[in-house]
Amino acid sequence: MQSADELQVRKRIYLQRDFSNGMAVRFQTRFPSELDGRVNPEEFSQTISVLNEKYRQAEEISFSTYCEGCLACLTGYLLLLCINTHYKKVLKEISKYIEDQNNTIYWPKRILIKDPFESGLRSIEIVIFDEN
Repeated sequence: MQSADELQVRKRIYLQRDFSNGMAVRFQTRFPSELDGRVNPEEFSQTISVLNEKYRQAEEISFSTYCEGCLACLTGYLLLLCINTHYKKVLKEISKYIEDQNNTIYWPKRILIKDPFESGLRSIEIVIFDEN
């Protein structure tokens, strides 16, 4: 089986952030026409919806996230060197989810979804490779 480094890129698609509901991290859910016939629209929509929900959870304010912030401030932010914050934990979940989706759904079709954190959460990059 070939790795992504050995294949030639056919096209790159970018799903931009959706700012219609404010500054929260949320990506457009429209199905790109370039994926038509290659990916099931329902599977793609489900992937993006789960990502949007996980980013919503990451930015959710709760008593524990409030305490994390207060304790970090009281310790001169040294606490953040010792613990994983709620936000970091959810970002790890998101990376794992994207990896699982790529392995099970997208990579067999020579499509790769990149983690949006790598691009500063500006967009989701979808790479389509040649099927040689």
